[in-house]
Amino acid sequence: MPLMNATGYWDAADYGSTPWFNSGLREDVPIEKNDSDILRGLARKVAEIAERPEQSEKRDLWYKHNSLEPVRPLVICDAENGWNEVITPDMLQCSNRLAKHWEMVLRKEIFWGDILKDDKRVEKRFDINYTFTESDWGIDIEFRQNREGGSYIWSPGLKEHSDLDKLKYPEITVDYETTDRTVDMAREIFGDILEIRLLGKWWWGTGLTYDLVTLRGMEQVMMDMVTDPGFVHAVLEILKEGILSKIDFLEKEGLLSLNNDLYLPPGGFGYTHELPADGFNGHVTCMDLWGYSESQETVGVSPDMFQEFVFPCQHEIQNRFGLNSFGCCEPLHGRWHVIKDLPRLRKVTVSPWAGRHLMADYLGDSYCYCWKPNPAYLAVPEIDQEKIRQKMRETFRITKDCCVEVLMQDNHTIGGNPDNIISWTRIAREEAERVVS
Repeated sequence: MPLMNATGYWDAADYGSTPWFNSGLREDVPIEKNDSDILRGLARKVAEIAERPEQSEKRDLWYKHNSLEPVRPLVICDAENGWNEVITPDMLQCSNRLAKHWEMVLRKEIFWGDILKDDKRVEKRFDINYTFTESDWGIDIEFRQNREGGSYIWSPGLKEHSDLDKLKYPEITVDYETTDRTVDMAREIFGDILEIRLLGKWWWGTGLTYDLVTLRGMEQVMMDMVTDPGFVHAVLEILKEGILSKIDFLEKEGLLSLNNDLYLPPGGFGYTHELPADGFNGHVTCMDLWGYSESQETVGVSPDMFQEFVFPCQHEIQNRFGLNSFGCCEPLHGRWHVIKDLPRLRKVTVSPWAGRHLMADYLGDSYCYCWKPNPAYLAVPEIDQEKIRQKMRETFRITKDCCVEVLMQDNHTIGGNPDNIISWTRIAREEAERVVS
């Protein structure tokens, strides 16, 4: 079941998907010298930016922030699909398809370090994910979309109780040949400039409800919770066991990678000295990782129903992880009394639709307050800078006793104007600096 969201050449959902975007393609087409020279030049620029003193300062701020030490609000701006309006296809010089992917990523790093200048640290490395396929839940689902990146509808495949027997746990098949070839190619091209890392990134989150509503249908799930609760419990139990089976496989096969220096959902970076777990011997398990869950699809479900149907399964999954984050676009103030019981919860999303005052009271200085301003502010030809500044200043007053990170993301467009994200980041940084001045 595909995640149907981003459009354009940068077809990754967010910056955290970069290793997937960098992973190898099964087409065995070599990267020629001209493309290699272009990539090497860009890699040198990334390495130069990474060596600047401010990059280490950003890393240290994230270490303190994630340990709940008082620092100024940290600011991240991920244009997401808006990157297609910052780095347009005509700007890409490489001809090889994989080389174009790598060029896009390197140019983004340079833009981030030289122009955007938020609190994302530019690293002297290049991350590649395994090339792999993953089977679905065993039931066909028909998606219908009138244009790429637009809205879509689907025909759920889980129609009857008897269809439960058709559900199968997804299985991962790693293409080691393509993976090894891709890593070797990257090392040959710019391994003397950047550290080439092979990462095992296998999920965005483990929230379950996207799969639930895709299999059954949004309206039908909400009806089922009232008219056929046993069916909902049965489906979620299968989905939960499927995720746990996937985790067991990845741990056993040694395919997991540490994420304590990576961009994480709901945003921001995972720099922490608390991971990997004590006694780490080099074999990564989920207890050495940040975990992440959310349940945007149940925004219309009461807190009691969320607690009854969804949360027990999420709790069991997240208990496998060393530290946890929760939330995406759903407002959490109404179900905080449930979510706070997640094990080792550290980062909590405060979406544009959440009660900022309530969440400030709930989170205090005991969690990272991951505030997501409304991305609609950027989806215009020219942003209202004064309105953005006022909102930023107001939020920082509300959260004066919290550990705040500001996450501009979920952008489907930046109004065709890269200056929008540049100006937004400048304003956010200026207001963040005022907090400690």
